[in-house]
Amino acid sequence: MKKVLLTFFSLTLVLVLAACGNNNTTNNAANSAATNAPAAEATTEPAAEPITLVIGASPVPHAEILKAIAPLLEAQGIKLEIKEFTDYIQPNVQLAEKQLDANFFQHQPYLDQQNKDNGTDLVAVTAVHVEPFGAYSKKIKDIAELADGAKVAIPNDATNGGRALILLAKNGLIKLKDDTNITSTKADITENKKNLDIIELDAAMLPRQLDEVDLALINTNYALEAGLVPTKDALFIEGTDSPYANILVARPDNKDSDAIQKLAAALNSPEAKAFIEEKYQGSIIPAF
Repeated sequence: MKKVLLTFFSLTLVLVLAACGNNNTTNNAANSAATNAPAAEATTEPAAEPITLVIGASPVPHAEILKAIAPLLEAQGIKLEIKEFTDYIQPNVQLAEKQLDANFFQHQPYLDQQNKDNGTDLVAVTAVHVEPFGAYSKKIKDIAELADGAKVAIPNDATNGGRALILLAKNGLIKLKDDTNITSTKADITENKKNLDIIELDAAMLPRQLDEVDLALINTNYALEAGLVPTKDALFIEGTDSPYANILVARPDNKDSDAIQKLAAALNSPEAKAFIEEKYQGSIIPAF
C-alpha cells in the first residue's frame, strides 16, 4: 500500500512541475514578443508652410515700418517680402497685376484718383500714419523772404499737386477757387500777388531741385530720404489734423484674407505705434 501511495505522490509532483514549466515558458515567450515588437510610429502633423506676402512700399518710412513689424508676423507664420519703389506709379500697377499682394505708400485721395484714371479697383485696408506735407528751401529762412516771381516747385500728380496748392493758399501765398479741393490745379488759382512761378515736377525729383528753385513742397517720405527733418527744416507744414493718412492697400479678391488682415493688425499694433513715434519724432504721426 505504501508503495502505491508513494508512486501516486511522485506522479502528482511531476505533473505539477511540468505545468509550472509550461507557464514560465509561455510568459517568457510573451515577454520576449513584447520586447522585440517594433515600437509604434509617432504620428505628428507636418509644420505649416509659412505664407509669404509680397508688399510694395516706398523705402522711407513705409519699408522701415514694415521691417519693424515683420517679427510680429513671422510669429504668426507670415513672411514679408518687401519690394521697394521710388515712384508712385508702379506699386499700384503691380498690385493690380497681382505681382504684389498689397502696397503701402499712398493716401486715400491719391488711390481714388489712380483708380479713376486707370480703371482699377484697389481698396484701402487700414490707415497707418500721417506724413505732414511741408515746404522747404535752401535759399530763404522765412516765408516772408520769398521774392516776387520766385520759383516754387510742387508735385505733378493730381492729388499731391492739389495738396501743395492748398498748403500755399493756407499760408497766404495764393488764393484758390476752393482751398479744400484736393484736385485743384494751377488753373484754379484766383490770386497770385507775388507772381510765383509754380513749376510741376515728379514728386521724387523735388528734393534734388532745392538748389534750383526758391521753394519746394515735398512729400515727407522724399524729404526724409533726402535727410530733411520736416519738424525742423520745413518753413511751413500741414497740421497734425491732415486728412491724408497713408494706407495699406490690397485688391478686392484678397483684402479680407487672413494674411492681409494680420498684416493690417500688425501695422496698427502698439509695437508699430511705438516705432513710429520713437523713430520719426513727430515727422510722421500714427493714424490709429
